[in-house]
Amino acid sequence: MLFNVTILFLTALLAGMAVFFIPRFDQSRFKVALSFSGAYLFSITVIHIIPELFQEAPDIRHAGIFVLVGFFMQMILEFFTTGVEHGHLHHHNHAPGHTAHVPYAIFASLFVHAFLEGTLLVHPSHNHGHDDGNTLLYGLVIHKIPEAFALMFVLLFRLRSKTKAFVLLVLFALASPAGLLVSDVLHHGNFISENVFIMLFAIVAGNFLYISTTIFFENSPEHKFKASKLSVSLLGAAMAILAEYML
Repeated sequence: MLFNVTILFLTALLAGMAVFFIPRFDQSRFKVALSFSGAYLFSITVIHIIPELFQEAPDIRHAGIFVLVGFFMQMILEFFTTGVEHGHLHHHNHAPGHTAHVPYAIFASLFVHAFLEGTLLVHPSHNHGHDDGNTLLYGLVIHKIPEAFALMFVLLFRLRSKTKAFVLLVLFALASPAGLLVSDVLHHGNFISENVFIMLFAIVAGNFLYISTTIFFENSPEHKFKASKLSVSLLGAAMAILAEYML
């Protein structure tokens, strides 16, 4: 538990702080890295999360409905986050005299998204036999790197203050660990039934499906074949399979 909390926190924090140490941002390389992230996330959703979900769910039809809820819920959240959760960077032109302000909608939506991600690692089935929670942890780590980087990029641009941006980054980095700790307390205290965890599991699965597929579509807006994108996508899928079946 302590290991998972520490890794989730440090990943988001360090990935966000990387903005300070990259002298020149390369959009093309960032998109290649996103393709790897999207492929890994999509692969673990298909080969791990969804099969486990349907195995554990008392009613497969209801589980499918909550996957759809999660998919469209993430679509709604994207209206507020502007796509930062899948590494979408935006430049907003400030009018003369414009006062920098906290992008509350973006931050709150991303915090909710990250909090729900943390609940995945306390899914009851992870306590039986094979410790397959590592596959999800790897996926969350790979997903958080571009997410935190993009968030910090947006915060610095909108706030024009490194101190304020860093404080918000720390709060964001605490979101997934908080989701993990709160859900663990609720689960072991029997405050929430296993069915509720399965429902959350399904919702986050839908979130991941939306995010991962959106990464693919946004990285190929004109549907042009790119060998680099295909290569890193296949590598991401291979790494997910390796993490699931061999690690």
